[in-house]
Amino acid sequence: MEDDLPLLQSLIDAYGPCGQEEEIQSLCRKELEPLSHETWIDEAGNLIAKITGEKPNLPPVRIFVHMDEIAMIVKSIQEDGSLRINPLGAIYPASLGQGPLAILGDKKFLLGILSYGSIHTTKETPSTHKILPKEYKGEGCAPFWEDVRVTTRQTKSDLASAGVHPGTRVVIPKSRRTLCLLQDCFAGYYLDNRGALAIAIKTAKKLQKKPPVRTVYIAATAQEELGAHGASYAARTLPEGITIAIDVGPVSNEYQTTLSPNPIVVYQDGVATYNKSLADQLIHCGRKIGIHPQRAVFASYGSDASYPQSRGQTGRTSLICFPVENTHGYEITHKNSLQLCSDLLTEYLISSG
Repeated sequence: MEDDLPLLQSLIDAYGPCGQEEEIQSLCRKELEPLSHETWIDEAGNLIAKITGEKPNLPPVRIFVHMDEIAMIVKSIQEDGSLRINPLGAIYPASLGQGPLAILGDKKFLLGILSYGSIHTTKETPSTHKILPKEYKGEGCAPFWEDVRVTTRQTKSDLASAGVHPGTRVVIPKSRRTLCLLQDCFAGYYLDNRGALAIAIKTAKKLQKKPPVRTVYIAATAQEELGAHGASYAARTLPEGITIAIDVGPVSNEYQTTLSPNPIVVYQDGVATYNKSLADQLIHCGRKIGIHPQRAVFASYGSDASYPQSRGQTGRTSLICFPVENTHGYEITHKNSLQLCSDLLTEYLISSG
């Protein structure tokens, strides 16, 4: 997988906050177009790549992998030019820490600093006093969005000229997106879900050598973090077939999942119960090629497959995950996990008739 690090890094470097995914969409199209028989952008902003199978009369397999990243959105602009922000997806200030953010203005991208304020305070400054350890007579609480601001050192007029307004997206800047190698693991922001995009692209490359049995639609979906809106549209508009989502899988004792190279096949999450025979078939495909997939039942979780299923927009569904520690934060995954997920998915696609 280290040979694929440039691809993964390029995917992570591309901005793609919910509802503004043009940069990552363009990069995915550049990667998938040469590997597909047809590509297009649908009305929901999903990138669709079609790979025709040997038996196109069979129901297709739809691979859903979301493009969007958890991010923030400007709620209001204060008189001093600082920004109040809301999350786009399940992200928390403590997961980011104080530091640089990119403000994606309509005309110009600006730098801001996520700020909690000075800690040398008393109850007279509730927002910062709240996060002090109790031994310093604070409440010892993690900051939440109402406790933080983005310091810009810009005037309101300057911000307006750059096209910054309520609704502007705010993301982790490219300067903080460089992956690091931690022993046998990769670590960094936005492995969710750029790692899964890498899996999909790697799988499409393998299908050039041995085509799939069924026609495959790879849907790089939009706005998954806000309720799988893109996947729901794709599930409704693409030809009906099997739906498999690829996403991060939380590493937790609660789920008996480990930070290993072995993919996770999910049988249920917090939104829907996946098709058991399909999950069992994926386990069998993995074992056939020497992979030992983990099995899991997730609770606080929903995917591009389970949300459309819960809405009656798709039939048989499954979810394959690569194991990730610190989901929705500074994430860690085994450097071989993406390769094994791609191997598992490829085996299923070339053997499922």
